[in-house]
Formats: sequence, structure tokens, C-alpha cells
Amino acid sequence: MENTENIREIGICGATATGKSELAVLLAEKFGGEIVSCDSMQIYRDMDIGTAKPSREMLLRVPHHMIGTVDTDTVYSCAKYAEDAKAVIEEIKARGNVPIVCGGTGLYLETLYYRNRFCEEELPAAPSVIRDSLLRYARETKNGSRLLYEKLCEIDPEAAAGINPENTRRVARAIEIYETTGITKTEWDKKSRDGEHADMTVIMLRYASRTNQQKAIKMRCRKMLDDGLEAEARALYESGALTNGTTASQAIGYKEFIPYFNGTESLRAAQDRFFTATCRYAKRQETWFRHKDYVNTIYVDDVLLGNKTMADIAEEASELYLSGAAGTSDAVRSADEEK
Repeated sequence: MENTENIREIGICGATATGKSELAVLLAEKFGGEIVSCDSMQIYRDMDIGTAKPSREMLLRVPHHMIGTVDTDTVYSCAKYAEDAKAVIEEIKARGNVPIVCGGTGLYLETLYYRNRFCEEELPAAPSVIRDSLLRYARETKNGSRLLYEKLCEIDPEAAAGINPENTRRVARAIEIYETTGITKTEWDKKSRDGEHADMTVIMLRYASRTNQQKAIKMRCRKMLDDGLEAEARALYESGALTNGTTASQAIGYKEFIPYFNGTESLRAAQDRFFTATCRYAKRQETWFRHKDYVNTIYVDDVLLGNKTMADIAEEASELYLSGAAGTSDAVRSADEEK
């Protein structure tokens, strides 16, 4: 049996609409890999269009894991993901194949990259009175959720960048960590990075131009709408999956339709909010990944403009992988920050 310790993993990350899924398939075909999703919403069943799950054709080309395996009424945590995904990765290696972790949920990827990563569930428990007070403030105060998020931005801006402002429970959790321990969630996370990390080349796909990024996102959103996103969201709404407070109910592309389904907003307004929410999410994704020293950046503007193909991007990614690249150099990172 092949020594699985010699199998180097691949991580593919970045904002929405950058071509992560296609790149993952191309690399899997090239290196004999299997894909492990690290998308916190693709894990759910019945949420196909809005979470941009890989197409049926992609799923048939190479094995995919951690996609559509959890019911929408299930609360699925980072800790549970780490447990499940690490087991899958070991099984892939045991078969002599290359695990390719692909997705846009930064916390999930980092949990796999840093083997001793603290997940939120492993941090000190806060007195329930603190959490109840924060959630009550968000619920009962005018613009409470927004004000709570602004408080987190002041306390721990890096953690805030990785959290959806509308996910009040996660915002409150990050604040209560600080109020309970006097240490920010970001500082706790850094403690977890002092030890061992996976033998993984992590590649971030990114647009250098904000205009190109928004164009790509608009095209992605329009395709989702054309493919039947509204009907998919309505089915989830009628089942109660969008109003039960579970993790799945926070998914962008679904909750934006709730006012329309309630009859308090037009379809056009819901669609506009969907696009705006997606752009904001992409910005948070970039903020999270851009400052990680284990990330290697490849720009994909030329793919959008027709000057390159994803096969060209796969060649660039392959060179990084074969070279054993561990992260972006200071020189490249400095140039990246100026764009």
C-alpha cells in the first residue's frame, strides 16, 4: 500500500463565481484526485441551485464528497464538519488518491489545514446570560443585529470579516468569546495555528478587478434564477426550512426571497437583494482568504475576458502543486495588496 503520508493535498478557495468547482475537477482528473467540498451550504440536501453545487456532469467526471449529505433541518457545525471531512480525506488517501478540498467557507478549510484548529465549539463556554443578553439585544433593539455586528467589527474586525452580518448567533458567539475570556476569537484561532498543519497546497482564485468580479457574480446570479432558484427557494420556504433558525436558513440565495413569498416585496426587489448579498459575501470571502499566509493567489480575470481558459488556470495551479508551494511570498502578497 502506498504511504499516505506522502500524498500532498490540494486546497482550492476564493470568492463565489471564480471557477473553483471547475478547477477542482480539472486537477482531480490530472492528479487522480477526489473532491471534498468545504462549503457550509452545499452540505445540505435540496439546496442545489442557490448553493452552486457542481453540475451533474462534474459530479460524474470525478468523485465528490461532503455534498448534499445533511437534511436542511439539521444544525451542522464546524466541529462536525472537521470530524466528517477528515475521515473522508483519510479514506481518499488510503485509496492512493489526492484529496482536493474545494469551497468558499474559510473556517471549514482552515479547520482542515490546521490539524489542531480550535472550532467555536471547543472554545470556553460562556455563561448563558451573556448569550441571551446579546441575542435579546439583537431581537428587541431597533437595527439590533446590525449594531451587534458593528460591535464585533470594533472588537474583532478579522473575525467579523468571516461572518455573515445576518448570522446573529455567530456574531453573538464571537462577541461572547471576548467578553468571557478577554481574548478575541481571532486570537484564539491564532493559538491553534502554532502547531501542525496539513501537507496542502492552497490556491485562491480571485479577480483583480472589482468590475470583473461583479460582472461574474451577476452572470452567476442570473443563471441561478434562470435555472429555477425561485422555485427551489419557495419549496424550502413552504417546508419551513427558511424560517426554522437552522444553519441552512442563513443561506444566501434563499432568505432574500422570504419577503417576496410573504407578499411584502416584489420579485425584482428580492432578486436585487440576492445580487447585493452575494457581492457582499464575496467581499467577506476575499477578506478572509487574502490575509492567510498559506494561500497562493491566481487571478482569473482573463478567463472572464476570454483570454484564458480554466485549463490554463489548471496548468498554473498544477505548477504550484508540483513545486510544493506552501504559501504566497511576501513580494507577491505586497503586489496583491496594491490591486
